[in-house]
Amino acid sequence: MNRAQLIALSITALNMVLVLLFPPYDYLSLSHGNIPTFDGFYFVFGNAVNRVINTNFLALEAIVVLINGAIAWLLFRTPPARKLSVPGGNRNQRVVLGLVALNLILMLLFPPFENFSAITKAALPTFEGFYFVLSDNSHRQIVTPILYIEVALAIINGGLLWLLFKDKGREELSAEQVRAMANRIRAAQRK
Repeated sequence: MNRAQLIALSITALNMVLVLLFPPYDYLSLSHGNIPTFDGFYFVFGNAVNRVINTNFLALEAIVVLINGAIAWLLFRTPPARKLSVPGGNRNQRVVLGLVALNLILMLLFPPFENFSAITKAALPTFEGFYFVLSDNSHRQIVTPILYIEVALAIINGGLLWLLFKDKGREELSAEQVRAMANRIRAAQRK
């Protein structure tokens, strides 16, 4: 582990401590039929009356912090001495990692919300729009199934792009390429 990876690991650990010390809380209001409403981030050992920890949102926060930590770990690794076959990826793959991290951050900053009047127990509920998570969302609730789908698709697409931009090594040559190389070698030996 190099110095940059140690710093990335330390920042990830500090972020996880902050996420766990200040989890997201929902307010349970009698006027809204005890439907939880995102209320903010409070100290975990504080007195939070009529508030419950939003475990789904907390899990998403923790997952994003860990994913970003893993991405930072990969980006800051020591490059190999030989450029024959880079096991960690090339520049395009690192750009994909950065874009996936940016997408995940934006998805959590602007999650899908729905109005309380439209809340249903359907598998995929409707949503009102994407709003900044720290703004006044007292009449809205985060639509976690849609947010889960967004995050999963971003990670899947990032993984597919990572594989798409993978450098071809010797073991990945097609049969036609091997025949063409053999023919070139034979032709060069005949001369």
